[in-house]
Amino acid sequence: MHPPPRIQPLLPPDWDAAADDAISAFPHARQFVLSHYQAPGARGLHGVGILLQHAALAKAFLAFNNHIASTSSLSKRVRELLILRVSWLRRSEYELVQHIVLARNAGLSDAEIERVQLGPEAPGWDPVEAALVRAVDELHADARIGEATWTLLSAHFDQHQRMDLVFTVGCYDTLAMAFKTFDAQLEPGVDALDPAVRARLHAQKSR
Repeated sequence: MHPPPRIQPLLPPDWDAAADDAISAFPHARQFVLSHYQAPGARGLHGVGILLQHAALAKAFLAFNNHIASTSSLSKRVRELLILRVSWLRRSEYELVQHIVLARNAGLSDAEIERVQLGPEAPGWDPVEAALVRAVDELHADARIGEATWTLLSAHFDQHQRMDLVFTVGCYDTLAMAFKTFDAQLEPGVDALDPAVRARLHAQKSR
């Protein structure tokens, strides 16, 4: 059983001018919410709606999130690989469910999505993607990418990309904490995690 939400999401019929201005900092999210909020299975509405309960905070954060999601120098595949791993490490079920869908849209297979859960040492990764997953683990554990991982990543990603990597992990780490603390609920019609995956998610040890 999920606990009731600590903060109720603010949905489009209840947006005031401040909320509409805040979400305009992330145009794609605004368009998605307005286009889908009445449709069954519309994802992300509750997460965005929770942020909009504090319009000034939402505007500042969504401007940052817009860069990470829309204008980052990293590919969608790389971004979603990073986000899935930080969601898993933070045991943020709401964030993980949203980004499994986005990861599939970015080209990750179900086998790769499952491999993210197993970590950088899981068989099947190429060395670069293993390093990306390891970078998330190192940031999560020590707030710093280790030298060996940084050196490997530096051979494949330029300076802007490596900076975007760190800030992508930080952005979605922050969201994971927010969604867990505020008890964000899945939207009606959104598929929950497979029960076995959910059990593994919540059974893993905190780091």
